[in-house]
Order: sequence, then structure tokens, then C-alpha cells
Amino acid sequence: MPAKQRKPKPTHAPPAPHEDQHFLDSTPARPIRILGEYLHPLVQLKKEGIGDTIVMFGSARIESHETAQGRVTRLKNVREAKLSAPARAKHRAELRHAKSALEMSRYYEEARQLSHKITTWSLTLGPRPRRFVICSGGGPGIMEAANRGAIEAGGKSMGLSIELPHEQFSNGYISPELSFNFHYFFMRKLWFAQIAKALIVFPGGFGTMDELWEMLTLLQTGKLPRHNLVLIYGRKYWNEVMNWKAFERWGMIREEEYKLLQFADTVDEAFDTIRAGLEKYHMHLDSFLQAY
Repeated sequence: MPAKQRKPKPTHAPPAPHEDQHFLDSTPARPIRILGEYLHPLVQLKKEGIGDTIVMFGSARIESHETAQGRVTRLKNVREAKLSAPARAKHRAELRHAKSALEMSRYYEEARQLSHKITTWSLTLGPRPRRFVICSGGGPGIMEAANRGAIEAGGKSMGLSIELPHEQFSNGYISPELSFNFHYFFMRKLWFAQIAKALIVFPGGFGTMDELWEMLTLLQTGKLPRHNLVLIYGRKYWNEVMNWKAFERWGMIREEEYKLLQFADTVDEAFDTIRAGLEKYHMHLDSFLQAY
């Protein structure tokens, strides 16, 4: 009777699951990717001795005064008389837009100044842990201004970038060791909220609104400490796009919930409000990062 043939042994083993990129990119591996977006920032923040943050948010479309002024100057130097009628109409529209952008650029500069003041003050509190580190969404505009002001003050700054088809990239003023990139919005939001003691909201669009409502809902429902600060910067803009008191007048929120909001129109006013709130409620470090 012939001997039973055995199948040849494989000459090499397949990669372990954590080394199999095809598997890691698959739908079943989504929980692993989500966990990675939680653990990687956690490890890095601990390594850098971050105690807590101040989140600054606003439009990615607001430019620095220098950039906005340069565009206005270039457009004003165009000789309209040499343009055709359609080109002249297009040029005038571009000039109107540029002048609007120049007006809005004040918020870039004021976010930069406010970040500088907060960071200068927070540096007096010592390096281990680092208190009230400026954190932004990582992109251009107000986010860049926030990171820029912190770096110019000699501190560190944190950026939580997100993979988007447009408008999003890590700006050059984020400390490299505190630059994070997320695929999942909800994990990015978790890190915005988890260790923040204050949210400063500059003029912005849908993304800014999204972060604002998220933070307010968490405060309203007790998922975040009630004494966390929410400061709305720029009454002229916000009062035009939002009727804050209407929420209360229509009975959709209570008076104490409306008082979760604080407002400021100048860098000094904002800084004084933020510092007073931090000194009153948050000088004792209660960050969950210290538990790890």
C-alpha cells in the first residue's frame, strides 16, 4: 500500500495581522484604526507632559493682514480702462471680495495676539505639566493664527488635522511632536474636548459651528465640567449670523444655559475673561492624562 503523501509545508508564514496593510485598511479592521487614533495622541501627549489645552477655532478662509492687503494692492494697481467689459466686472467683484477679506483679516491678527498672550502667561506656570497649551484644528486661517501666536511666544502649540478633500493641511506653526492627523471626525472631536479647559470661537462657517455646538451640548448635558469656558469672539459677526437670545426667548434653552456663553471684542477683553476663568476654576490639574 503506497505511503500517504503529505502536503508540503509553506516556505514562509503570512504577515501578522498588524503587519498586513490590506487587512488594516479593510472594513473589519476599522475598530483597530479608531483605537489607533485614540492611543497615538494619548501616548504623545503624555510624553510631552501636556496637562490641558485651550482650543481656538475659526474659519480656515480668514487670511493674515499681510496676505489680504497684498491682494487688495495688486488688484488696485490693475488698470481697468484696458480691460474688456466682462473682465472689468470680474475684476471689480474680485476687488470687493479682497476688501472684505482684508476687513476679516483683523480676526487672524487678533487670534494670533490672543494666543501669544495666553501662551506667555501659561509659560509662567511651569513646563511639567504644560498647562493651557493652545490647540487648533491644524489648518490655515484662524487655526494657523492660533498656532502661530503660541510659537511666537516661545511655547508649544498643538494641531488636530483632519483628512478632507479641500482646505485642510497642517500649518507650519504646529509643534511637530504635537501635530496629529485624523481620519475620523468623532475621534478628532474627542481630543478637542477631552483635555480642553476653554474653547475660543472666532468667526467661521459650518466647521466652526460644528465644534461650537458639540462643546455646548457636552457642557449642557454634563459630559464636560460645567466650568469649562466658551468664549465667542467678535460680536459684530456673530450677532449677524446668530440670534443667541432667541434660543432662550423661545424656551429652547434656559437662562443658565445661555450663560455658558461669554463674549469679547478685543484681545485684552478676551484674555482677561479666559485668565479669570482659568484661575478661578482650573488651576488645580485634573486632567485624565495624569492617570496614565
